[in-house]
Amino acid sequence: MQPVTERLRNFLQYVAVKLIDDPSQAQLKVAELAPKKVRFKLVLAKADVAMLIGRNGFTASAIRNVLKAAADKEGVQFSLQIHSHEEEEEMLARGEGH
Repeated sequence: MQPVTERLRNFLQYVAVKLIDDPSQAQLKVAELAPKKVRFKLVLAKADVAMLIGRNGFTASAIRNVLKAAADKEGVQFSLQIHSHEEEEEMLARGEGH
C-alpha cells in the first residue's frame, strides 16, 4: 500500500471510530484501483451508517472534503462508500462486491 493511501486510511479510520457508537462492528476496506486511484469502503452497523452519513449527508460530505484536500495534495483520486453489513451482503450476493 502506498504511503499516501496508508495516511488517508489511518485518518478515515480515526474519524470514523470517533463518530460511531460501535467501532467493533466497523470494517474499512481499501482497494487501490490504479497507482493514484483508491476506493475506501466503510462497512458499519446499520445505526452507525446513519450517524456517520449525518443529517442530509453533511457529516459524510465533511469527511470527504477533508480526505479530498489531503488526496489532492498528493495527486490521488479516491471514492468513499459507506454501507451497513446488510447492504454489503446484498451487494456481494448480486456480484457487485469489491
